[in-house]
Formats: sequence, structure tokens, C-alpha cells
Amino acid sequence: MGTNQPEDAEAVCDELDRALRAVGVALPSLAVDPLSYGSALPVVLIELGRCNLDTARRLTAVLRGAAG
Repeated sequence: MGTNQPEDAEAVCDELDRALRAVGVALPSLAVDPLSYGSALPVVLIELGRCNLDTARRLTAVLRGAAG
């Protein structure tokens, strides 16, 4: 965990997608940001993308619930 290596990016993105879907949230644009591979010391980024208002509300509710 915390390696931030390009080879880990797809696995982390898939894990996030599964975790979100398990609580009823699907981010349609969730993907690895290919531009984040461009530097000599890549900082791999996950693009959370855009979502509609219903999805944003669901995500907000899940986060509030997790925060207790």
C-alpha cells in the first residue's frame, strides 16, 4: 500500500470501483489518468471524473455515514 507505482494503478482503480459499487455508488468516468505517467517520477492519479447529481448525493451520503 502507498507504493504509487503505475503498475498498481489499474488494480487500485478497480478496487475503488468495487468498493463504491458495494455501497451503491457508480462513478461512470472512474479511470487511471494516463497523463499522470508523463513525468520522470510519476505520481499516478485516479481520475474520479464527472457524475450526475444523484450519484453525487449518494456519494455524499456514503461519506457522511462513514464519517459517523
